[in-house]
Amino acid sequence: MKRKLKNIPLVLVLACMLVLNQSHAPPKQRTPNIILIFMDDLGYGDLSCYGADGIHTPNIDKLAAEGIRFTNFMSAQAVCSASRAALMTGSYPNRVGISGALSPNSTVGLAREEMTIAELLKQKNYATGIFGKWHLGDAKEFLPLQQGFDEYLGIPYSNDMWPVDYDGAPARKGSNKLQYPPLPLIKNDRPIKIISSLDDQAKLTELITNEAIGFIKRNKHKPFFAYIPHPMPHVPINASPAFIGNSKRGLFGDVIQEVDYHVGRIMKTLKEEGLEENTLVIFTSDNGPWLNFGDHAGSTGGLREGKGTSFEGGQREPCIMRWKGIVPAGIVSNQLVSTIDILPTLATLVEVPLPERKIDGVDISSVLKGDLHITPRKTFLYYYRRNSLEAVRRDNWKLVFEHRGRSYLGQRPGVGGFPGNAPEDVLFPEALYNLEVDPTESHDVSGYHPEIVSALRLLAEEARKELGDDLQKSPGSGRRGPGELTK
Repeated sequence: MKRKLKNIPLVLVLACMLVLNQSHAPPKQRTPNIILIFMDDLGYGDLSCYGADGIHTPNIDKLAAEGIRFTNFMSAQAVCSASRAALMTGSYPNRVGISGALSPNSTVGLAREEMTIAELLKQKNYATGIFGKWHLGDAKEFLPLQQGFDEYLGIPYSNDMWPVDYDGAPARKGSNKLQYPPLPLIKNDRPIKIISSLDDQAKLTELITNEAIGFIKRNKHKPFFAYIPHPMPHVPINASPAFIGNSKRGLFGDVIQEVDYHVGRIMKTLKEEGLEENTLVIFTSDNGPWLNFGDHAGSTGGLREGKGTSFEGGQREPCIMRWKGIVPAGIVSNQLVSTIDILPTLATLVEVPLPERKIDGVDISSVLKGDLHITPRKTFLYYYRRNSLEAVRRDNWKLVFEHRGRSYLGQRPGVGGFPGNAPEDVLFPEALYNLEVDPTESHDVSGYHPEIVSALRLLAEEARKELGDDLQKSPGSGRRGPGELTK
């Protein structure tokens, strides 16, 4: 009996140590942490796992090898603010009243009445942080802290909206850059620094990643949402000294490889903090490459046109999703998916209701879990400019309507950060493309399939009734207005 009594203190010590160790480990949660990395102007062909030549992205490739890689993932519109409004709300951007790219001192922004991903996740007490580019209104009442985020560090709009010329010198007399105020770095609701040089731009990728990693570590004991919208490779591009000359694609490749390195840092943090198996990581981009910037722009991987167009090069994006143990490793999805589908998918995964206001996204959680036969989305609408329906898609059939727009074809691209020509008034005729065999949209087959053309025209008419079309003078019964500054 005495022996047993002597062993009791040792047992108690061991038990206390076990409890103490468990208190420092992050609890296993049923709801996943979410990291959403959102690039700016990254092309379909700019990652090595999507066929990039001269750019090596081993950490992003590892995400693809351990998760799902999408080949038919669409941005909701091929321009900055519109694409971000769509991502945040699960709606086509024209439904929520956002079009184009908002300028500094804009009097409009994303309406407070729209539910963002951050506000959706707040229903499950998520910690929410954004680190990078916002571009949904730079007035205080439109900034992230008023849209469901707890923390914000980044820039309020595109990194080229500053009084600096393409060569990095202060804007000269006659430059269109003189219209812009100094570019602020904002923390929460207040500017803390002015980004005034290309050297300042070079520090953004590391700075944003450091802030995101700090957020992850501070919130490891509760579910968190880290939204990381990198300002690059939108021009102007620059990389930190350690990455200059590292790629075979010049400065553009250096920028992408630096991003890849910092993606690796984030994944290393998840592993070290015991969060790897309970975190969904999403990597994608807002729209395709700005091709007239030449060697400072990316690649569409052979798709037609680029940013600012409703052809595939403007809207088809790389997208990778990785959630260890939930998303099967190494699978490729050819299903039609869009950024607007992320919000409703997250709602299903964390078990919260969808927004009361109508949205356009669909739940793709079954695809994430490996069902490559289900077709949650069969149609997609290609809107651009203010509210012009330029194309519609059903399955792999895409009907492009006659419209005037931007074209890079046959134009001489710029060099060294300067833009080349990209006319905005090229007339594109109506054409039908079978994207299954013609992803480059090179062969009009409308003459062979008049029944498909008729069906897609009916789809367009339904869309115009609901979401409008300014060129057709159709207001749309389901359009909502943007937020407007109060006096």
